[in-house]
Amino acid sequence: MGVRRLSPNDNCWCGSGKRYRRCHMETDPDADLVVPGEVSPRRTVPDGIARPDYSVTGRPGPRSRSLVKAPEAVERMRAACRAARHVLDLIGRHVAPGVTTDELDAIAHDEYIRLGGYPSTLNYQGYPKSICTSVNEVICHGIPDDRPLQDGDIVNLDVTIYLDGMHGDCSATFPVGTIDEASKRLMAVTHECLLLGVEAVRPGVRVNEIGRAIERHAIAHDMGVVRAFTGHGIGETFHMDPQVPHFYDPRADDELLPGMTFTIEPMITLGTWRHIVLEDDWTAVTADGRRTAQYEHTVLVTEDGVEILTGSEADR
Repeated sequence: MGVRRLSPNDNCWCGSGKRYRRCHMETDPDADLVVPGEVSPRRTVPDGIARPDYSVTGRPGPRSRSLVKAPEAVERMRAACRAARHVLDLIGRHVAPGVTTDELDAIAHDEYIRLGGYPSTLNYQGYPKSICTSVNEVICHGIPDDRPLQDGDIVNLDVTIYLDGMHGDCSATFPVGTIDEASKRLMAVTHECLLLGVEAVRPGVRVNEIGRAIERHAIAHDMGVVRAFTGHGIGETFHMDPQVPHFYDPRADDELLPGMTFTIEPMITLGTWRHIVLEDDWTAVTADGRRTAQYEHTVLVTEDGVEILTGSEADR
């Protein structure tokens, strides 16, 4: 993964229309940014593992139209989500200075297969790896590579498994060694945003109430909410309706119904919510180079509230 700095004569990231040198260049942080690493060849999956429709071509088929799942499908979702959480907890325990994100990808890949599952991200729209690893200013979709994690980094690990015809999806941000107070606060507020978003879920509520709860909390802590990437429905297909913005969007007015499953995955920043997508067409970074964190759960709307399908015992 790699990042780029704006040149002095580029338009500023803030959207002011001014040149970067006349706007934010002097006040942007001078912290070291993530540097590129080498990406290893794509890992293989044994023939006996059931695969999603895009595993060979990279092109997913039509999105599922069934937003409300039958009880049998919900049970398969629970199993896939438990497996995803298991893999996330496993690779999280290996986060340490000197470990590469490619090594974390290898651990996750092998565990998916041991569980009888397929890495959902592998070849989805051509994505080359089995997890996403987003370090420091990388918002999401960071590609695992041979860059060793450094003391003081933070890294989001995003895990999705395809198991028994269902996708289970979750992520968390982990400290690498000893991190600074600003990063600790960022991680804490982001996790709080996730849980507040989950608490907003119940039958009859509109999707935009989830974003309202998240945005209110982030703004209260003077942090930004990334707008370009959303939560999403999930189940038989990796990404489906409803789309779940993490800020209040009046257009996101779908009614939540029992049996719906979707992700809530706020991406919260210490600076601007604006982003840049890098030349690999995957890695999204904050436009000002400041740090960002993300936490994610897959949830189920129940008859009287919400069930966290990818939660730890504390989250449940």
